[in-house]
Amino acid sequence: MQVGAHVSVAGGVDNAVDRELDVDGNCGQIFTTSPQVWQQPTIETDEAEQFRTASQEAGLGPWVIHSSYLVNLATPKEGLREKSVASMQAELDAADRLGVDYVNVHLGAHTGAGVDQGLDNAASVLDELDVPEGVTVLVESDAGSGTKLGGEFDHLAAVLARSSQDLGVCLDTAHAFAAGYDLSTPEAVEASLAEFDDVVGVENLACVHLNDSKHGCGANKDEHAHVGEGEIGTEGMRAFLTHEAIQNVPLVLETPEENGKDFAWNVERTRELAD
Repeated sequence: MQVGAHVSVAGGVDNAVDRELDVDGNCGQIFTTSPQVWQQPTIETDEAEQFRTASQEAGLGPWVIHSSYLVNLATPKEGLREKSVASMQAELDAADRLGVDYVNVHLGAHTGAGVDQGLDNAASVLDELDVPEGVTVLVESDAGSGTKLGGEFDHLAAVLARSSQDLGVCLDTAHAFAAGYDLSTPEAVEASLAEFDDVVGVENLACVHLNDSKHGCGANKDEHAHVGEGEIGTEGMRAFLTHEAIQNVPLVLETPEENGKDFAWNVERTRELAD
């Protein structure tokens, strides 16, 4: 099983490898810079080499770079669009240098332009990118609040269809649940993943953000909980993790560190439920 966590790159991106091993992960996710500001990755050549070598020696992978929270692919605003393109291109170039397989991004919000126009905007931004060989952009499912796109599987499928890039999808369990796709029982998991397959195609599922939810199904609230301890619960998480569509898909935890539980606890819990 490929399961790991989103770990820090403080002190150098190569430090992420040891942090992943510390939580007993064998794949993982990072930010290359602060996700709250417009800032280009500054990765030294020796850091990149050490990251690649250490990952290979430890058998860690795949890795995912999560794009900045400021990126908005669906925006109708030209200035924000230009910044989003530049930020995404910098992340893709960093992934190429680090040997990282995936760059993950939210579709963003159409902010009044309408769903269809927002989806067109997102696809056209992605089409502007020069994606290095060996790197794939993943569009992530969303909790679906306000004018944000990605809360419906149809949104993800539309961007895959409209873009000329060879894209993949990252399914976030907490986001999907918050958007109304029930994952709390075996029957609900079966129905939701069948719908995902019908609309998006499980062959396009490249990564899962494995998070429980602190809020109920359809609440459109994005707040993560420990695996099996939120509204999805133990039964739902076990059904999800043992479903045939999820086998061989890397799982990345973005669970909180609270109540005496950290990433290591959630990694172990994930393996227990999947066994």
